[in-house]
Amino acid sequence: MGIAADIAIIIVAALIGGSIAQFFKQPLILGYILAGLLVGPYTGGVTVTGIHDIELLAEIGVALLLFALGIEFSFSDLKPVRWVAIFGTPIQMALTMTFGFFIGRILGWDLSSSIWIGALTSVSSTMVVLKTLMNRGLLGSLSSRVMIGMLIVQDLAVIPMLIILPLLRDLDSGLPFLGIAVLKAVGFILVMVIAGTRVIPLVMRFIVKWNSRELFLLSTTAIALGVGYATYLSGLSFAFGAFVAGMVISESDYNHQALSDIIPLRDIFGMIFFVSVGMLIDPGYLFNHIGDVLLIVFLVIVGKGLIFGVLVRFFGYYNIIPIAVGLGLSQMGEFSFVLARVGLNTNSISQDLYALMLSVSVITMILTPVLSALAAPIYRFKKQFFRHETVQTINIPETGLRNHVVITGGGRVGQNIATALNHLNVPFTIVELDYHKIEQLKKSGFPIVFGDASHPVVLDATSITHARLILITTPDTIVTQTIVKYCHSINPELTIIARCGEEDQMRTLHEMGVSEVVLPEFEAGLEITRQALQNLNIPPMKILQFTNRLRKGVYQPDQETDQDYRILSQLRRATDLLELSWILVEDSSPLIGHTPRSLDIRKKHGISIVGIIHGREVYPNPEPDYMFTQKDLLAVMGNPQQLSVFQELIAHDKQTSVN
Repeated sequence: MGIAADIAIIIVAALIGGSIAQFFKQPLILGYILAGLLVGPYTGGVTVTGIHDIELLAEIGVALLLFALGIEFSFSDLKPVRWVAIFGTPIQMALTMTFGFFIGRILGWDLSSSIWIGALTSVSSTMVVLKTLMNRGLLGSLSSRVMIGMLIVQDLAVIPMLIILPLLRDLDSGLPFLGIAVLKAVGFILVMVIAGTRVIPLVMRFIVKWNSRELFLLSTTAIALGVGYATYLSGLSFAFGAFVAGMVISESDYNHQALSDIIPLRDIFGMIFFVSVGMLIDPGYLFNHIGDVLLIVFLVIVGKGLIFGVLVRFFGYYNIIPIAVGLGLSQMGEFSFVLARVGLNTNSISQDLYALMLSVSVITMILTPVLSALAAPIYRFKKQFFRHETVQTINIPETGLRNHVVITGGGRVGQNIATALNHLNVPFTIVELDYHKIEQLKKSGFPIVFGDASHPVVLDATSITHARLILITTPDTIVTQTIVKYCHSINPELTIIARCGEEDQMRTLHEMGVSEVVLPEFEAGLEITRQALQNLNIPPMKILQFTNRLRKGVYQPDQETDQDYRILSQLRRATDLLELSWILVEDSSPLIGHTPRSLDIRKKHGISIVGIIHGREVYPNPEPDYMFTQKDLLAVMGNPQQLSVFQELIAHDKQTSVN
């Protein structure tokens, strides 16, 4: 069956390898590489025969991988950590490439091969790092944002490296070609910016009018591969063209649909790429050169870890962040495979160097979860023997904070809460790490702690042990859980109110000791429902009863067995019963011309009129002889049933008596 049989073998092997990786909570790409090793030419058994054909398909995987990266790329992702990402990452890559170059020279490789070793070493793994952060519940922390920002810039740097590195095999004749390649790349980008941004959206808009998802998918794929092939014909990288095409589509109105449609294709062809990488791993070579492999693994992890840690510290990140970033990004990445494959295909590197760096890459990626987990223990050890760094604070009272409220997050929600507390003279402090928001908060004069609230040292700076309440405004449940665990470990009596994105996450937060959980989307929907029912002339008391039932159905089921919560719920319901209801005296109301005394409203209907607004006049606790007139606004109190009956009575025409 030829290539069809090979593809079938690859898919089945990838399923087995991916399942093994998932079972051990490893990134799927490691399972795919394992699958390639099993069906490759060096292990016997079921073997893929058309390796060259599979390698050609793998190039499509690389192109689609970079195409999706181009669609997903956004400069806004870099804003919170833009300085260390945009300026620090090129410095890191230059230092790492220099370090890798010296490793190559020390081990006896020639000049060109040593440059390739440095380049392959300079890139870390986006996929492995993201998977590790998700498994450890650290996505959303400041250290994770630094890592992701630097990874984005690294991924972008792969594009010029794909163009430049193959030309270095012959430096004398390669330099002119390098200049030509740079000019071609600049020219191609200009053409895509000027023409592509106009033509491609027009083509996609034309396809969208037919309302055919198949044609839309086909057009997206054709743009990715077609533009890539055009760059290949012009002497540039196939993958480079696909990346630029992705960036053009990212600026169109169809970027989200294009990305969602292309992801399955990207994943399938990407799987073929990583399986093809595994097929080129020679276990015999690894066994025979295990000393060199382990030596380079050690040097890469230690060297990259130190470079990342020192650089991040230089850019002003303190405490655990340099350690977490250094350990988290110390591996080699999936784009190292891409670069290595290009080097092998262009005869820029030898098969031995390819096998060596491939083995090093896989081992460093496997070690990443273990190394990342060492960040906290190393930081605790460091704190015992070295001076503890201080956290930046702004507008904190000289007397310190006592019996105060801690607000984690200085966005719109946090700022609204702070404004209310400030108006009521309630002491508080806000924890925020976004410089833009910090500037807004400083203008308001609010007390601020700069940092990531999920880090203990930052919470310690808020005097959390002396706080009376903490309000967690982030919708990220993982970050919320991290904050809750630490807060209750040092202040078990602390009251916590948290924001939550999903109903099924509420139980977990309540079990962890969160006093109240708020669902913003539910509350917004409830308010829209209330407004809609009010405009449909549904009686206010029925609206109140209905919305209370909805709220009870969402917030209370998980806490019915909690004695404290039941008491709190009963108090809240009692408070609801004591809330004021406002009733407008319509033109035809039977109240007009009567007084509370003459109608004996309190005795007959159980309703208390506690206030009346007439025009611009306000009558608190009105006299029994006050005569009702048109457009009076009555503030009344009573239970829901009494209010509902009374409202129905006074809604009738004047012929109806309320006596």
